[in-house]
Amino acid sequence: MSEPGRNFDKLFTDEAPPVVERMGLSWLVGAAIATAILWQIPGGDYILYPFTILATWFHEMGHGLMALLLGGQFQKLQIFSNGSGVATYALRSSLGPIGPFLVAAAGPMGPPLAGAGLILASRSFKVTSLSLKILGGFLLVSTLIWVRSWFGFVAIPLLGLMILGIGLKTSQWVQGFAIQFLGVQACVSTYHQLNYLFSQNAGPLGLSDTAQMQKYLLLPYWFWGGLMAIASVIILFQSLRITYAK
Repeated sequence: MSEPGRNFDKLFTDEAPPVVERMGLSWLVGAAIATAILWQIPGGDYILYPFTILATWFHEMGHGLMALLLGGQFQKLQIFSNGSGVATYALRSSLGPIGPFLVAAAGPMGPPLAGAGLILASRSFKVTSLSLKILGGFLLVSTLIWVRSWFGFVAIPLLGLMILGIGLKTSQWVQGFAIQFLGVQACVSTYHQLNYLFSQNAGPLGLSDTAQMQKYLLLPYWFWGGLMAIASVIILFQSLRITYAK
């Protein structure tokens, strides 16, 4: 095998099982359940506020990046102090209704997919460290390219610097804990605004993401909301199962 091939294999086989084992699968599942409950009770938003902002960033970046993948434009990203956000994009796609449907779905599914990627990265210390650096760096880069709200200009770089600092300056245990915890928080963030998934309206912004999906592929918004809520749980538990598999 060539030298690059050996290096690539080593990246994914240099595992840090003590880091993973010390955190414990039960603890992470418990954290996921506790987070989903906290988001539904008064005051819970304040406790989980940084994770709410990060989840909003994942959500809106999902919309914008999917538009880019389909040949459109990601024009700007606005994130507000109440935890809401807006991605502005222009879509030019030959896929008919499938294109805007995918862009609408990419928002709610962005956090759980990103979270699963973070959890899976924790299987290797090298990948864990690299993933934290990439995530922190991408938060900073996204601020320069897309963020266009005053709150976003402050909050997103702060999150980026914190995550980048963890990836650069902390121990293996802290990095392993951080990436798995961030992954779990992202996966369960679907339940932060569970009523939004089962709503037709997004306030002054017009239709919700699930109502947009109904518009383009006909099945009712509550069907798409339920499907994504179930998918988020499956993605979380499958990523944990793979990570902790012996």
